This record gives sequence, C-alpha cells and structure tokens, in this order.
Amino acid sequence: MAGKYGDFYPSKWGFPKAVREGNMPSPKQFMPDYLDDPSFYERGWHTENLGDGGNFYWVTGPAGYDAGFVVTGSGVVVIDAPPTLGENLQSAIRSVTDEPVTHLIYSHWHSDHIGSASQFGPDVKIIAHDITRELLTRFPDKYRPVPTETFTTDETLDVGGTRLELSYKGADHCPGNIYIYGPAQKVLTKIDIVSPGSVTFAHADVSENISGFYQAHDDILSYDFKALIGGHISRWGTRQDVEIVREYWHDLLAFSQEALREMSSSEALQGFIVGLGRENQLVGAENWINSIANYVTEKTLTKTTSNGQTWPERLAGATVFTKYHAWTVAETTRTERTHLGYQTEGNGGPFYIA
Repeated sequence: MAGKYGDFYPSKWGFPKAVREGNMPSPKQFMPDYLDDPSFYERGWHTENLGDGGNFYWVTGPAGYDAGFVVTGSGVVVIDAPPTLGENLQSAIRSVTDEPVTHLIYSHWHSDHIGSASQFGPDVKIIAHDITRELLTRFPDKYRPVPTETFTTDETLDVGGTRLELSYKGADHCPGNIYIYGPAQKVLTKIDIVSPGSVTFAHADVSENISGFYQAHDDILSYDFKALIGGHISRWGTRQDVEIVREYWHDLLAFSQEALREMSSSEALQGFIVGLGRENQLVGAENWINSIANYVTEKTLTKTTSNGQTWPERLAGATVFTKYHAWTVAETTRTERTHLGYQTEGNGGPFYIA
C-alpha cells in the first residue's frame, strides 16, 4: 500500500533516493527463519528463552526493536518497553508465565526503547541510572514515568533469588545508558551499540559519544555472556557478532584517521576551496568532509576482512549505512581525538591542522 508520499520524498537540497541496485542484500545470518513466518507478523511478537537457567527471555517485533524479561518466581522483571512492541510485550510475557510484572529496568532514557513504559501502571518499581531520572524529570513524558529507584555506578537487583547486575561505565550511545547482566543465565543487555548481524543504524545509531561507543564494544566483550540483547534488529546476538562488528568499526576508525591525514593539510584544504571565493567557502567545507567520508566508505567496503570476505558480505546494511558511519567517525575523530599537533604562531604548523 502506497503512503501519502509514495516511496520517497525528493528534494534538490536533500538526499538521493536509495535503490536496490548497487546495494548488497542482507546476509543469511542476519535473517532468522521466523522472519518468513506469517504468524510472526499477525501476532506482532516473537520470544525466545536465552542463555542458561531457563528464565531469561528475549522479545522482538516486526519493527525490529527488542526487549527482555526475566521470570523470577516472585514477579517478572522487564527490561525496556519499546513503543513498537507496546502491549505485545505483555502478550509475550503471558505466553510463558502468570506472574505479574513487578520491576521495569530502563536501559536509557530514549523514547524509542522505553516509550510504552506507562502500560505497566504506577505500582511497578522502575530502576534506571541517575542521569536517566534527571533527563526524564527535565523532559517529562507521560509514557515514560520517572524512575523510582536509581544508581550511580553499580547496583544489584535481586528478585526472588534471581540476580541482575546493573552497571554504568560512562556515556556512549547517550549518558545514562547502562549494562544489565544476568550472571546465572549469561545474558547481557546493552542497547544501541551492537545490532547483531548488521551495522547499526545511520551515524553510529545517532550516538552522542563516539569514543564511548567504541569503548562499549570492548566493555561488552569483558562480560561472560552467551546472548546479547542489543535493542535493534529482530535477532539476539552472540559474542562472535560483537567481535565481528568491532572489527568493522575499527576499520572505519583507521581509514578515518588516514583520510584526515591525507585531506587536512594546508595544501589539501586550499584545494577544496579554490575558485569558490570567500562567500562560498562553506561549499568547499561540505566537499571536504564528504570527500573524507567517501574515502573512508570506499576503503572500508572494498577491504578484504579477517575472514576473507568484504563487509557487505558479512554485515547487513554495510552498503546502505557505511557512508553515514564514515562521516560520523571521521568528524568525531576530528573533534574527540588528538589532532596530532596544533597551529603554531604565524603560518607554521603540523601537517594536520583541521
């Protein structure tokens, strides 16, 4: 069924329409069998029991968001409440237990992951990081109740003898984005860092601290986990999924550093603005940063990776989103990491000045 704007809204100042031709289809490992089951779309949810212990469940829906819940014997602990799952999350819970929901954990404050939290009512305890409470108090939303219990660095939640370890290691996707780990089940929830089997959504999933985003991949791998709930994509993840996508991001970083060295000398920068005049130098600035992104994109997507394949053969969305990731990683390399020196007095200075 065609929408009001058809399949694309064009603008001479905006982005061109993407087409299938020239983009790689998703690899098979990204496409679980239930995605071909019509009942998944009719029901609106799919759940699986993860890890060890038999009481930690993962839930996803056709829109590609996921959440988790743990059946403790003394109530259900829910992790996130995406609005695209909405009340189908309760249907998934009822499919495995009659226990009531007693606790809700917010991974972070973003509405696309907790925007249906109000469905659980006022008596449910809501646990989150201090920063999440601060943000939801500052920017109130009736669908995202303010947390009732918060922590600063580390906290343990014990419900009916089932233990969840909560940890905050600093800003990454956003401030207040926490780790939620079931040590008995070996299930880790860390949202908006890894999309299993895929590159993340555009611009590193619009993460606010890209240095922290990189660090989070290492922090995820520091846990002893069998399953990862990542928040996006209708698939839970494995340790191998994290290792693969970590390699991808480090390729982007290496090529970004290379491109910045190549294109940020005084001579190179002058080349991007030649003939434009002072009044049009921002045209040259756009061509400069986009040229860097193109360089990084080309190098990343044509590289033969550690298993002998290219990234489009290994990760879904590589040909679609890498150009956005390249732009973001290059720009944040320029703003968050060392500049390898700085301008000295007058016209002297290092080769890298941008």
